[in-house]
Amino acid sequence: MFGNMADMMGLMGKMKDLQSRMKEAQSELVNITETAESGGGLVKAKVNGQKTLVSLEIDKDLINPDDIEMLQDLVVAAVNRALSDIEPKIKEHLQKATDGMLPNIPGLDLGGFMK
Repeated sequence: MFGNMADMMGLMGKMKDLQSRMKEAQSELVNITETAESGGGLVKAKVNGQKTLVSLEIDKDLINPDDIEMLQDLVVAAVNRALSDIEPKIKEHLQKATDGMLPNIPGLDLGGFMK
């Protein structure tokens, strides 16, 4: 009976460690960045691992009041590409942060902890 209680306490301790490690890893995501471009480099968007747009560069030659739709499309494309490209970096960072804390379960996605 006492063995089970000790196992349960140990498990609770591991979960607390995992939780604090995940919190720390999530706060570090601000330092992981990805930059993507569209329009052959005329628009560049930089996002961080917390999926926040941190900078946007637009070539001045693109600024044309008569063709604002093209500029909007290029901005959207660059931001979406950067957000898509940062995903593997986020996953890798979170996996490294929790390495050895969890059994290797196929299909386990730690990205859900970020929401």
